[in-house]
Parts: sequence; C-alpha cells; structure tokens
Amino acid sequence: MRYLTIPRLTRLALPLAIAGTLMATAADARSIRYATGYAAQSIGAVAGDAFAEALDDYSGGELTAKVYPQSLLSFSETPSGVRDGLADSGLVLTPYFPAEFPSTNLAAEISMLLELTGAPAETAGLAYAGAMSEYLFNHCPECTDEFDAQNQVFIGGGGTSPYFLLCNKPVRTMEELQGKRMRIGGAQWSRWVESMGASPVSVPQHETYEALSQGVVDCSVHSAPELTIVKLMEVVSDLTTGAPGGVFAGVANTVNKDTWSSLGEDERRAVLHASAVLSAELSWGYAEAAQENMKTADELDSIEIHEASDDMKARTREFIQQDLDAMAATYADKYDIGNAGEMIETFKPILEKWVSLVDGVDSGEALADLYWEEVFSKVDVSRYGQ
Repeated sequence: MRYLTIPRLTRLALPLAIAGTLMATAADARSIRYATGYAAQSIGAVAGDAFAEALDDYSGGELTAKVYPQSLLSFSETPSGVRDGLADSGLVLTPYFPAEFPSTNLAAEISMLLELTGAPAETAGLAYAGAMSEYLFNHCPECTDEFDAQNQVFIGGGGTSPYFLLCNKPVRTMEELQGKRMRIGGAQWSRWVESMGASPVSVPQHETYEALSQGVVDCSVHSAPELTIVKLMEVVSDLTTGAPGGVFAGVANTVNKDTWSSLGEDERRAVLHASAVLSAELSWGYAEAAQENMKTADELDSIEIHEASDDMKARTREFIQQDLDAMAATYADKYDIGNAGEMIETFKPILEKWVSLVDGVDSGEALADLYWEEVFSKVDVSRYGQ
C-alpha cells in the first residue's frame, strides 16, 4: 500500500491554517451585550443564558450574546442603559417606569382578567406572556412607540405564576381578611387589598422576609416561586390560593434601536427567535418553580395550604369587573390615554385565545415553539422597529 507523504512544513501549516480559520470565524461573530437585573443562577438569568444559546444557534454563529446577570445594569438602570447603548439588549420591568410606559403597563396591569377566563394556575403566566407579546407586536402602536421614545425595540414579554396570599396566620375568608396588612407588588393588587377591607403596604421584595417574620405585615401578595427566591418558606405559616390572582407581566425584552437597525434581516429574525426562547424559558421557569414550591410547602408540617372561600372569590371577580372601568378612566386622566377602554377590549379576546393555546404545553421548548409559530415568526423584520 502506498501512502501520500506530506512535507513536514505542510504538516505544521495545516493545523495552523485550520486554527486561523476558526479564530477568524469567531472574530467575525458579533457579540450582543445582554443585561438582566436577575441574579446569576436565578430563573431570569437562566432564561438569559437560553437566549444566548439560541441566538448563536439561530444566527448560524453570526451573532452571540454575553449575559450580564445583576452586574452591568440593575433593573432600575436597564431602560436608560439599553437606551444609551451601555447594553445592546436587556430585560425591562415596565411597571417600575409608569411615566415612560403607560400603554404597556395598562396591558400588564389588567392581568387579573385571568380570573375571568378560567385559566388554570399552572398555565396562566404562559398564556399572559403570549398574549402580551402578540398584543404589543400587532395591536398596540402606542406601546411600541413608548419603547421607540426610549431608543429601544420591544422583542418579547414574559409572565410569572399567579399571585396569591402568603401569610403568617390563616386568611381564608372575608372576615379573616379584614384589617390585615398586606405587602403588595403592583397597583392592581393594592386596589384589590383596599377593596377587600385590608391595608396595602409597600415593601421592597428583598425586605419581605423581615416584614413577615417581624409581623410588620400579615401577608404578602406574591407568586409561589418567591417562597424560595426570597426564602419566604421559612417565615410563612399559611398559604391561600384562589385569590387575588393575576400575574406579573410587566416584562419587556428589548434591544437598543441603533443595534437593531444595524442588523440584517436574517440577524433580526434570529434575535426575535432567540427572544421567543427567552420569553418561554422565563415564563416556564416561573410555572415550574411554582409547582415545585407548592409541592414542598404541602409536605411541610409548618405550612397549611388553604383555598380562598367562595365569598372571597366572588368578591374578587366583582372587583375585577369594576376595576377595568376604573382603570380605563384612571389611565385616561393620568396618562392622557383616551382609548384605554378600547385597548382593554382589544386585549381580552387575545388573552382568551392564549389561555386555550397553552393548554397541554408540557415543556419550555414546546412553549418557545408555540410563541415563535404564533407570534414572533410573523413579525415583519424589514419594517418592524424601523
């Protein structure tokens, strides 16, 4: 058998040439700086890592992302940081900035509508995240204009699991609810607390543990993942599900407008596809953590899980109906949104559709595919954000 003899210098040059080609390919890839206020290893940071992996995949290696969890920008700094180019992309919590994102926050603030749709708790946040993305992309030019004014482009949303009562004493009925001090994390829940005869208390999330353990508040209106995120499992004794409901959906994945404009259409499509993955992983992560935490709480002798009384549920539904009209008037007066009522009516059937669409979704991957097929893939990247 005869063998092809390669000169020694050629043998040395071949691996060097291959290595040089790989280095050039890596150097040619454009890196996106992605900032999130979530801490490393948290649900939000894991979703950010999924975004980076998907971006590399869907762009064929042309785009990569460097994720900065709770380092480059805090949640309070993210809108201005992405606006000014300190980060190319980031996760904006719009309720933190009511004056900048009023139309977007209107849609996020009506999440208690879920209680009128019959949405299962396990998939409520998944449905709302899909509805928010579809609504902002296709039906709310006022919303996308708000991001444009901040030199940003909206590229996806997210949703937590439902909010309920995490207490240091039993609060199961309207009678037991009266006069209780409730830590709240949003305007809609504050209004619910007041309408129920209790007192809303504004406490930062990171101080909720101390507030509950020292009796400063009797309950926190929160979602189940906070049982471990803020370690509330250690200081609560009673959980009441079924009220008030709603999810935190003021979540906007955004990209700097100049960065977006500098991308080619295929690159923008890859960014949107990766953002669909982020939206799914964030929402699925909260849903999964909620189920795991509730299972753990149910196994603990120190915690009792209750269902809200029929009266409390009925009063909650009455509040939601009345609050929708009040919100339309409030947003019209406070933020000069004259069509707030019409915006709410536009959103309702979109949400109802998504409650059905997510039924049967069994993984974050399946949810990402659903978001992509139903919403993100239909965005016209040649026009959107331009």
